[in-house]
Amino acid sequence: MAVSVLLAAGGFTAWRASARDGGAVDEARSRVSPSAARDVRPLEGRPRVADAVAGVSYGVPEGWAAGDEEGLIPGFTSSVTRRMDAEGGSIVLAGKGEAVTRDRLRARAESAARSNAEFFYPDGTSRVEESRAVEVGGRPAHTVVLRTTDKETGGEGHLRLTLVSVDDSRSAFLLGVVHPAGTEEAREADAVVESAGLL
Repeated sequence: MAVSVLLAAGGFTAWRASARDGGAVDEARSRVSPSAARDVRPLEGRPRVADAVAGVSYGVPEGWAAGDEEGLIPGFTSSVTRRMDAEGGSIVLAGKGEAVTRDRLRARAESAARSNAEFFYPDGTSRVEESRAVEVGGRPAHTVVLRTTDKETGGEGHLRLTLVSVDDSRSAFLLGVVHPAGTEEAREADAVVESAGLL
């Protein structure tokens, strides 16, 4: 199943579930460990979610909460959330997908990002702010940033997706969605995605 299909199918459901079921990150949780694979990129020294199913780990900013993976639909395997209320919300989701070759990473990542923008903002528009090749744990990856606009309210959202070719048999992704854009939460969500490492 393509990553873009997995993401588009369940983004809002996963966001709602993680916001509702999340607990404080700094409380005892088996998935969040300060000794999990560490990264020298953003959020060094913070607890990390070690997502063995997706094969990735990522940092957890202060004030964010880890979601209950049992509340996520297939395709998403872990999440962290800052908040979700009438004004908007912030979430980063991780998951796994089928293998993606290096030469297809950009196209697959951009397609998945657009699918999610359409899902989270069905009556809105989006534009690419960034699309570039990166590495995660020494493996090829691609990150895409979209700025979304809600046609009804004019409000803007921020979406970042990084797709990683973990090996020849699978891929993994981190998806950050924040509304409204241009907030400290958007910078924190970016830091979570950028802190990704492989287990």
